[in-house]
This record gives sequence, C-alpha cells and structure tokens, in this order.
Amino acid sequence: MLHPITVTHYLVLSAALLLIGTLGVLLRRNAVVIMMSIELILNAVNINLIAFSEHLKTLNGQIFAIFVITVAVAEAAVGLGILIALFRNKETVLIDEIDILKW
Repeated sequence: MLHPITVTHYLVLSAALLLIGTLGVLLRRNAVVIMMSIELILNAVNINLIAFSEHLKTLNGQIFAIFVITVAVAEAAVGLGILIALFRNKETVLIDEIDILKW
C-alpha cells in the first residue's frame, strides 16, 4: 500500500539538500564545487517554497521560486565568468591559492 507524499517528505528532502550544500560550501576548497553547493542550497529553498505553496493552495511561493531560479542563473553566469578570469590569471580554481584580490 502506497502512502501519499506529504509536505513532510518535501521538507526532509529540502533539509538533506540544504545539509549537503552547506557541507559543500564549508568543507571544499574547489570554487566549482562551492558554486554547485550554492545551487543545491537554492534548490532546497525552491522545494520549500513550492511545497508550502501547494500546501497553502496559493501561487505566491511558486512565483517567488521563479525569481530564485532567475537569481541562481545570474549567479552561475557571473560566477563562472569570474572563475574563468581567475583561472586564466592564476591557473587554479582552489580557493586557498587565489589571492589576486588581496591588497
């Protein structure tokens, strides 16, 4: 017998994505992995927004999730551009070795 998927299931999935993303940001040194972890965190937020929007029977959360996706795309484009420029100058994407912005 199958049980229906409830808001709790979405919250557990979102919490898992948030935990994985947070650990990726805090524990990794590679800038590309850190950017992917930030995307995981934003996806966790989107899951919460859409789950509660469906639970409350409104469209507010879904509309806000589209704005979050737009910001995530802009962040990825600008971040990858900066990473490419830094890689060309320093030939590394490791955060500890990039000191080009220091005084």
